[in-house]
Amino acid sequence: MPQKDPCQKQACEIQKCLQANNYMESKCQTVIQELRKCCAQYPQGRSVICSGFEREEKEKLALKSDSNCSSARR
Repeated sequence: MPQKDPCQKQACEIQKCLQANNYMESKCQTVIQELRKCCAQYPQGRSVICSGFEREEKEKLALKSDSNCSSARR
């Protein structure tokens, strides 16, 4: 039997919040932060739910690296 995702509860709370607030993400920042905190507690790949945040972080790092390179070329 597969293990339950450690951040499942927080993901469900986000869904409830979004539904209750007509899918306005700005109204659910507190519960989104709770999911981010949960994701930070586990190694990459441990939580399927957190994979979106992990991908987002990689993209941010790549953009930051690109901007550092372009400013170094000046």
